[in-house]
Amino acid sequence: MEHRVVITGLGVCAPNGIGLKNFTDSLIQGKSGITFHQDLADLNFGCQIGGQPDLDESLVNQYFTPLQLKGLKASGLVYGVIAGTDAWKDAGLTVANSESPNWDDGVIFGTGVSGVDKFRDSIYLIDEHNARRLGSTTVVQTMASGISAYLGGIVGAGNQVTTNSSACTTGTEGILMAFERIKDGKAKRILTGSTSDSGPYVWGGFDAMRILPRKYNDNPTQASRPMSETAAGFVPGSGAGALVLESLESALERNAHIYAEVLGGHINSGGQRGEGSMTAPNSEAVQRCIKQALEEAEIDNKAIDAINGHLTATTKDALEIENWSAALNRKGEDFPFINSFKGMFGHCLAAAGSIECVGTVLQIQENKVFGNINCEDLHPEIAERIDAEKVPTATFNKKLNLIAKASFGFGDVNACVIFKRYKK
Repeated sequence: MEHRVVITGLGVCAPNGIGLKNFTDSLIQGKSGITFHQDLADLNFGCQIGGQPDLDESLVNQYFTPLQLKGLKASGLVYGVIAGTDAWKDAGLTVANSESPNWDDGVIFGTGVSGVDKFRDSIYLIDEHNARRLGSTTVVQTMASGISAYLGGIVGAGNQVTTNSSACTTGTEGILMAFERIKDGKAKRILTGSTSDSGPYVWGGFDAMRILPRKYNDNPTQASRPMSETAAGFVPGSGAGALVLESLESALERNAHIYAEVLGGHINSGGQRGEGSMTAPNSEAVQRCIKQALEEAEIDNKAIDAINGHLTATTKDALEIENWSAALNRKGEDFPFINSFKGMFGHCLAAAGSIECVGTVLQIQENKVFGNINCEDLHPEIAERIDAEKVPTATFNKKLNLIAKASFGFGDVNACVIFKRYKK
């Protein structure tokens, strides 16, 4: 027996909003969370701006004990715990308070790297022959599965607790991994999402590749320009997004609020063949991923109302639109509405898919299509393929039934998931 899978909880820790209400308001208003970072300027970075959640001590203290905070320097772990805990509570579930694990509950929470700042400090201590000063939490902060382990303990998960990692595709991939497990009856609920550290030790490699914008250090909110003719590269970001996926039977039994249904999707790779490489997508694989997602979700290509793309504000944006158009066999005024949230918070790397999936589901919840900021000058190659009105620059009211969300990551890896308005 296959089970229907729905979303019953959302949580987010994003550069333009921490907490569901703040994040929703920012998406509706087109509010940017990209700011200037003095530490990047001091390190002589070409790109001195980024998207980073604005945390304060009082907020962090609500999620961690004083003992847990001692020596805590893993920003991604902090973001993930905040987003994950909020999603769990938003689903009407409580943090674990019994001695026995919850055998039906699991965690699949991804990351690209973990505890980079902590790892840097540890290297210095070891080189100075002071390994004993590393502290008891160093391993948890620096191991990739630290985030899923942390959240597993918070919710008391007795089902699968694991971490996935597939570059920018991580968050979307995790949702499909959770979907499959619940659909097959191996779990009732899974807390899924992804997180990414912030700062120069994460963003430095991209700056060295010269794929970040360098002309907007004095005007950071204008720097991230997906689908724009003046796009100059992606702005680095960080944060975490989280979703609670649950079997429909369990959600109805609990009388839980249902944000949307997950119909399915597809994950594949271009094998770094043809035009695909470590950093560039193989168009054949991208189109195949989208087509297979529709097939596995058992929906027609004409049924898609809107797309939330990967769309990073690089030269590949026009190619992505071309791939969507070919995969859906739709163009001009027949093309779905499409947006990218990266204009508001940058490219959050491993956290991008999950944060953007939260935003995508909110469009169904709020009956709106969120606008693309910094896209008044639509790229001419995109304008030749689809009508400009399909790339809205401001939020407008629209009851959406089906939305496709895709992520395409370094290593030529792809994931596409289909969300549907829940109907009894």
